[in-house]
This record gives sequence, C-alpha cells and structure tokens, in this order.
Amino acid sequence: MVWDRPLPDWPVVAVAGVTGAVGREMLEVLEQRCFPAERVVALASSRSAGMRLPFRDGELIVEEMTERSFEEADIALFSAGASVSRRFRETVVSSGCVMIDNSSAFRMEDDVPLVIPEVNPEDVAWHSGVIANPNCSTIQMVVVLKPLHDLAPIQRVIASTYQAASGAGAAAMDELYKQTRSFLLGEDYEPEHFAHRIAFNCIPQIDVFLDDGSTKEEWKMVVETRKIMHAPDLAVNATCVRVPVLRCHSEALNVEFTREVTLAEVRAALEVAPGVVVMDEPSESKYPMPAMLEGTDETYVGRLRIDPTVPGGVSMWVVSDQLRKGGALNAVQIAETLMGLVRT
Repeated sequence: MVWDRPLPDWPVVAVAGVTGAVGREMLEVLEQRCFPAERVVALASSRSAGMRLPFRDGELIVEEMTERSFEEADIALFSAGASVSRRFRETVVSSGCVMIDNSSAFRMEDDVPLVIPEVNPEDVAWHSGVIANPNCSTIQMVVVLKPLHDLAPIQRVIASTYQAASGAGAAAMDELYKQTRSFLLGEDYEPEHFAHRIAFNCIPQIDVFLDDGSTKEEWKMVVETRKIMHAPDLAVNATCVRVPVLRCHSEALNVEFTREVTLAEVRAALEVAPGVVVMDEPSESKYPMPAMLEGTDETYVGRLRIDPTVPGGVSMWVVSDQLRKGGALNAVQIAETLMGLVRT
C-alpha cells in the first residue's frame, strides 16, 4: 500500500537516537537548513532521558522513547540501530508518522525505498510509511556514480574504502582517542568496539564476515548501489577498511564504462552534479582529504585519471563526511523531498 497521508506544511519531527553521533548531527542539520518543523522532539533510551541538548535559540530535553512517542509526530528520523527500528516500525507507521531510518533494518525490503535525493528522489513516491537511508559508504559512492552513469552506462565498479572511526558511532570515536593516547604512552589498551587496535592501524573488516569471504559492509555497497541506481546487473566489488581517522570516509573508485570516455567529459559531468565538488589540481597537491572536510555537506572528488589497463576505465578519489551526507544530512534531505522542498 502506497502512503496517502499528506504531510503538513510545518510537521512535528521526532529524532530517535538523538544522543548518538548521527542523532546529534540530525539536530544540527535541521537547524542549519531551517527545516520548517512546528516542533522537534528529542528521543533516546531511558539512560539519556532528561539530558538537555542545544537547538536553535534554546534547548531540547531528551525524552525516553516509548510506543506513545510518535502519536503527534509526522516524521521520525531514526538513528537508534536496526533492532530499535524494527521494534518501533509498526508503532511509528500506525501512528501516521513516516519513518526515515538510518539503520540497515529495512534497506533491502521490496516495499521500502532506498533513497539518495540527488540520485533517485522519485522513489519517495511509493513508500508505505518507511524510507531507508542507505549505508554511508554507499551514499558517497552513488552520488558520484549517478552523473557518470548518465554520461555513459557504467558496467563495473571497484571500490576500496578508508572508513573513519565515527562510522561505528560516538563510542568508537572515543576508543580511537583513548587508544592513540595509550599507544603513545606505551600503555596496553584492549579493543572494545573494533576487532583489533584502531590506533595507528588499518582493519580490513567492517561488520561480520559472510560465507563468500566478504564482509556485510562490502555486501551492502553492492546490493544497495544496484537498488538505488535501478541497475540490477551493475558489477560492484568492494573492500572496506577501517582507518584511524575521526570523521570522513574516503574511497578509491575504479569505474569501467561501456564506452571510452574522456577525462574532460568525466570532469564536466561531475562539476555540474548536485552535491558533488571537484577538487582536483594535482600540480598544487590539491585533492580531498578527511582532515580538511569535516563538517561539510558535499561529496568531494579528486585524483581523476584515465585507467589505461581497461577500456573505458577511470579512477578517482572520493571523500565525504559520513556523519553529514552519509547519515544526518541525507535523512533530512529525504524529509525535504517528501515535503516537496527544493534545496541546494
């Protein structure tokens, strides 16, 4: 059943998981983009109830999330984990509230659109109460792939990711801080949120391993990309690595087109693509880096070059703040798309 309840011009917005890394960013994005909410409700677990969070010219008091929390809400931005999203799905939808979910709980369900507003905004039209936010590493890759696929059909993508600690949450960022300090002081520190030490290390495992030897994070990049781009036969191969960076995921992409393309064509397509910034002046050592792009909303592309080893091949380097475009911003943009708002 397609959702037929119209949204008010000034909806009540609930932010579920508001005390987490992405939840806090959601509040910041709502404020920065002047989202037309009649009221914003901050929701979290009972442990966080009573916390005060700055918002606009005042503050929000965090409420415990219960089955009654969504009775007056029109839009619920969820970043509380897959199990919590599954638990509250029926309650949210039956209340007449649209759930925009940042977890992996519903992304591959046939009746749930998986949306990046710069790529497939039209898919919000067929939601039935739940719209899924894609995986952060998928989002920044597909924002770049879409204008290139429009230029010339893409047949194969090889992605190697360099993913920041914050992709695993606020506690994982704290672990990177603590392990770095302990390592420099020569102290022992047992990993808690990662399989191995993250300080001064690279861990080629994000999420669990699957039977074919890939990880679930790598699987997500394959199946989500195909769903978002409506390209079921697109060949995607990913290797996902956690690196000791606080914010911003980086990706080395090798894209193979069905025809030969020129670097000028690729650059021109990316320069006019929504949400994409070309930062590519190699003679001046100007290219995207996580340290310079924290807190930004765009997806940055550099190191553009032809791959001479395969016909129609192009290589590039892509960086985006995954707490922003990879999470909070994309969710808010979905809400804006639902409301018919046009934003830049």
